[in-house]
Amino acid sequence: MSGAAERIKDIGPQPQSFDIERATKDNANYRSVAWSGRYLQVTLMSIPVGGDIGLEAHPETDQFLRLDAGSGRVQMGPAKDQLTFEKEVADGWCVLVPAGTWHNITNIGATPMQVYAIYAPAHHKPDKVQATIAVAEADKDDEPAAWSVQPIHAPDKHG
Repeated sequence: MSGAAERIKDIGPQPQSFDIERATKDNANYRSVAWSGRYLQVTLMSIPVGGDIGLEAHPETDQFLRLDAGSGRVQMGPAKDQLTFEKEVADGWCVLVPAGTWHNITNIGATPMQVYAIYAPAHHKPDKVQATIAVAEADKDDEPAAWSVQPIHAPDKHG
């Protein structure tokens, strides 16, 4: 990566290496897919003050999220109206979301919350960039690559 704010280009299932903390902190988009493999995917996220990732559940996708800047409130549970797990998280914290678990992270800080997420299996179209949550929710062209290994697909659930 030559410039500090240069976006990581998703090169698909090829060897890749980059400074993930710097890339996460430099990302200004709601979601930017940084790497797509056959079995997992890395995305960078920027959540504005007062914003959130969006209440959802991925029936067949485990997630690992790590905050590299900002602070948030994680809520998770077995149903969208039964979020029984709640924790405040900040820079350096990770969030582990088991497949099928309803989850959301709300930015409760005074600066954007900078997060990277690892999905297994891949969840988004390779190299996809979505500037805002509204753009992401309206995006009808955001499926994983045909070469990625996917389970028999159960659709995601959104709150």
